Amino acid sequence: MLICPHCQFENPNDNKFCQNCGTSLIHKDCPQCSTQVALNIQHCPNCNAECGTIWWAIITQKTPIAILEDGVSNSSLLSQLAVGSFLDPQQRYQLLESIPSPVMAMNVEVQVRVLDCRPYQISPIEAMLENDPKGLMMPPVGVGGIPSFAKAYIALPAEIPAGIPRIHDAWEQDHIQVILVEDRSDWQLLANLWQDNTTHPLQILHCCYQMIQLWAVLEPLNCRQSLLELSNLRLDEDQTLGLQRLYVEKSAGNLPNIEQPLNIKALGRFWENLCRESQRTHIGSVVHMLEDLEIGKIETLAQLRSRLEEIASEIELPTQPDFSTMEDNYTTASNDDAEEVNDRNEDAPTILLSMQLKTVEDTGRTDVGRQRNHNEDYFGIETNLQKVELPRSRTLQARGLYVLCDGMGGHAGGEVASELAVKTVQQYFQEKWVSQELPTVETIREAVYLANQKIYDLNQQDSRSGVGRMGTTLVMLLVQNTKVAVAHVGDSRLYRLTRKGGLVQVTVDHEVGQREISKGIEPSIAYARPDAYQLTQALGPRDENSLYPDVEFFEIHEDTLLLLASDGLSDNDLLESNYQTYLEPLLSSGVNLELGLSDLIDLANEYNGHDNITGILVRVKVCPNQQSFQ
Repeated sequence: MLICPHCQFENPNDNKFCQNCGTSLIHKDCPQCSTQVALNIQHCPNCNAECGTIWWAIITQKTPIAILEDGVSNSSLLSQLAVGSFLDPQQRYQLLESIPSPVMAMNVEVQVRVLDCRPYQISPIEAMLENDPKGLMMPPVGVGGIPSFAKAYIALPAEIPAGIPRIHDAWEQDHIQVILVEDRSDWQLLANLWQDNTTHPLQILHCCYQMIQLWAVLEPLNCRQSLLELSNLRLDEDQTLGLQRLYVEKSAGNLPNIEQPLNIKALGRFWENLCRESQRTHIGSVVHMLEDLEIGKIETLAQLRSRLEEIASEIELPTQPDFSTMEDNYTTASNDDAEEVNDRNEDAPTILLSMQLKTVEDTGRTDVGRQRNHNEDYFGIETNLQKVELPRSRTLQARGLYVLCDGMGGHAGGEVASELAVKTVQQYFQEKWVSQELPTVETIREAVYLANQKIYDLNQQDSRSGVGRMGTTLVMLLVQNTKVAVAHVGDSRLYRLTRKGGLVQVTVDHEVGQREISKGIEPSIAYARPDAYQLTQALGPRDENSLYPDVEFFEIHEDTLLLLASDGLSDNDLLESNYQTYLEPLLSSGVNLELGLSDLIDLANEYNGHDNITGILVRVKVCPNQQSFQ
């Protein structure tokens, strides 16, 4: 079946358009220039951006070179796999690199990139895992076309850490075994970071800490060797450790100088060799930790984690980074610690590096919707970026003010109120926000009170009363480098999306239902009221004595997507139900933010077209603060 990328509807394999929403199932839009590109093409013909869906293929020979039943050797079969040829009989996966036949003749594993020419078609492995997440009903490995070395991927829990690539497809034919996993060949090598003299020791410790977390996940799968292959260790855009693939532990001698079975001593020796090869100046406490690992004073992952945290606390940074706890994307469990491996809800302490801005991008769009004849939404974006680049350093300073309002009061009422609120807030901060720090809570609230007074005065001047009084919701975001403040009145929302934390609604709607919940009423009862969605606060209808704007502050420690949304965009849990398809890809710099927001607005028009629809997207990319390390 073909899964529509727009509405997730299941279509027959021969469909060219989705039966539910009409989306093309044979083309996609280029993420850079929006040119329509066929699914079986790797690069956009207009701007040359990579558009195709790429997988990492791991190909092995099950048996030595042999003559098959039809008289053809498996070596000659492999030698036919040149660039542009297909890896599978169904001609879905096209080779982007050739496979040298002499290499395969020596019975050596080969890894290459392949283009998925039918990316919307669910693979047999994905279909089986979707219906049977634990793989209990899978045919035995080596039987029914599933390669034996796919067992480790199939045994992974459904909620696997982002550091481990998920299996996409696998098959066995003519004694050749193939596994396809996520392509991470363009990710930064951990070795490059480790050997860079400008890399601060805290970053190294953070990588070690992530290796411990992954070790606990890989231990029951007998895949700890995956962490001991240096070329297999990669870093994503967030500097989060990831594996290019899994390596299954085999017999003793498979790893030089490391006895079997593997234990955390092997991890210590790996770190020691890496430090030696990188010729970095060693920290005394790290040397002592490695010695204690070798002689057995450190026996469990919990003890090793604790020692790393002690060493991190000894290292002082001028910016005094926050070493508080955060929920890690990796499980913190291990058999050694007698902890539950699959418990994803336990918070794990980790090292938070001081971060600096890498890039800030933003875009906004408003749409009248499918049922209204005028648009009462209004938004404003003001961004000031200052970049200082030197031979050994690059600094980006950013200040942003993002305001979104959803007006009410009918034509020439709601439109006036929402525009007036946005422009009043913008003018206020142009005059009052002069320091290099975020404004105080009092200053932010004063801006909201001023916007409220402007609308209130108009209502009084025109003698408006009851439902004729114009008003507006407001949600505004203030960004000063990696520090953020949000203020809101009404039911316009701010959402925050990160790879580790998923989608989080930051603001709480000012409406009757939420008011009742805050009093202890069950949500089902609170929202059974006929007036549950009636606003309890808005700008304009009443004076500031009846206004209590919420203000919240937080800091950005990882790549983050911030979304300001009117209720036309957020109604009916549209964002919660579709963020993985429409928002998660926008965390990557290579994906066009403006096109992404347009797709989201189009989706809202399909499901929430009863109202005006407005959104502002802000993509903040960060990296470890190099200035504070020098």
